[in-house]
Amino acid sequence: MSDSIPAIAPGTAMARLLLASGAIQRSRGRPFMLAAGWASPVYVDCRRLIGDPATSRAVIEAALARLGRQFGPALPFDAIAGGETAGIPWAAWLADRLDLPLRYVRKRPLGIGRNAQVEGGSVDGMRVLLVDDLATDAGSKTAFVRGLRTAGATVTDGLVIFYHGVFPGAAERLATLGLTLHALATWEDILRPDPGHRSLDPADRAEIERFLPDPAAWSAFHGGRGNAPELPLELTRPARNRPVG
Repeated sequence: MSDSIPAIAPGTAMARLLLASGAIQRSRGRPFMLAAGWASPVYVDCRRLIGDPATSRAVIEAALARLGRQFGPALPFDAIAGGETAGIPWAAWLADRLDLPLRYVRKRPLGIGRNAQVEGGSVDGMRVLLVDDLATDAGSKTAFVRGLRTAGATVTDGLVIFYHGVFPGAAERLATLGLTLHALATWEDILRPDPGHRSLDPADRAEIERFLPDPAAWSAFHGGRGNAPELPLELTRPARNRPVG
């Protein structure tokens, strides 16, 4: 596999990496139960991208290109924070390439105090880019953003490898958080025809296409949750440079 992303649509390039690594997993028996409680016929396992050096370098190149297209050569961040645990390796590689300080943020506080969720040093007064492997209904992003802002960081942007973009409540949560999510790939990229490259089995594609229009109904019918989790009441949109907690 090449160390660099080919000169094609960025989402298509990332889809190729996800499919080639086996990260798009389909269950033909019992559905997957995702961390947020959703039942799903498909599981996107971005950890499959970590082990092969050429693949992980290609993902980081895609991330750097995505940030460059969004912000230009001068990125508006003082530090990179990886979400526990799957976001940490990507944040570490990205911070190294950008020569920025690395932090990681826990899902829950460990101990007490305003820094109870953040490891690696202070983020007080820093503009921090949150990095994670994927976003489902944005529940974990709520916890990560809350932890970083409680510690004094300004967090307005997040970067993920894959964003499902179909689960109820995700867009509303991100809007309420004031978090702009930059994704390297979505379902649109995975399902786009790409002749000559690995693609989904036709039966798997058909089941995923039945699932995507109404994942809540599919989930409820197969024993998972059927509604969006509520956003904690204390998490309203913060002032841009004012931490909340």
